[in-house]
Amino acid sequence: MVPALSPSRASDFKQCPLLYRFRAVDKLPAPPSPAAARGTLVHAVLERLFDLPPEQRTPSAAAELVGPQWQQLVEQEPELAEMIAGDEQRTLDSWFGEANALIETWFTLEDPTRLEPAERELYVETDVDGLVLRGYVDRLDVAPDGAMRVVDYKTGRSPSELFEGKALFQMKFYALVLWRLRGEIPRLLQLVYLGNGEVVRYSPDEHDLLGLERNLKAVWGAIERAATTGDWRPKTSRLCDWCDFRQFCPAWGGTPPPLPEDAARIALDPGISGQVVPADD
Repeated sequence: MVPALSPSRASDFKQCPLLYRFRAVDKLPAPPSPAAARGTLVHAVLERLFDLPPEQRTPSAAAELVGPQWQQLVEQEPELAEMIAGDEQRTLDSWFGEANALIETWFTLEDPTRLEPAERELYVETDVDGLVLRGYVDRLDVAPDGAMRVVDYKTGRSPSELFEGKALFQMKFYALVLWRLRGEIPRLLQLVYLGNGEVVRYSPDEHDLLGLERNLKAVWGAIERAATTGDWRPKTSRLCDWCDFRQFCPAWGGTPPPLPEDAARIALDPGISGQVVPADD
């Protein structure tokens, strides 16, 4: 098997090896999350909006896309409808209202009538010394001079400096893959936070990306060691407060499920370690 990593799986392991195990090896299901579902819906609407001619990319046109895009998501994942139906604090109308509020914020940050993305939901993959890196880019803008801007929509609020590195890690990952694929470093990485209307911009350089490349190789080496030894020890941090699997974590008094017999193979399976899911937050 050719090893592979996605930014989400690499981020899981860097955050906590046991979290990687829970998601990639044990494949524990996470409960449906309104925040994740809302993010997926908003991403879908913003992607589809660019199917329209520039002059038609208006807030009202985006609002009209919310219902149909939600229906498509529900057809793919019926449990999403059950999540909303079982929430006493939400109705379908209020749910659509939450999505529309985020989309309206986006219109205050970017003008889609003046944008013509080169790519949307772009799947990227490259081989770095035998390690395949792969992921999805929300939006790639390319200027007439060829300069690339990588744009990622985040439906939450911009993080404090303590947590900002995690979001930039994902963006630098994409920049590294695009550099290796196209021979040019993206000029700008842009995180658009719709939860509080902030745009974070970062210009990567060769030093940044070579450092990330070394880091990713080290992460893969650590995953291989954990898979071989079965040592998936937890790493506690403030992020534990948001972990879906805290009840199974020994650091919090829980007991992990028994490791599957073929745990080592599963942990290194490129279809799992390199699993790519379009951004949903």
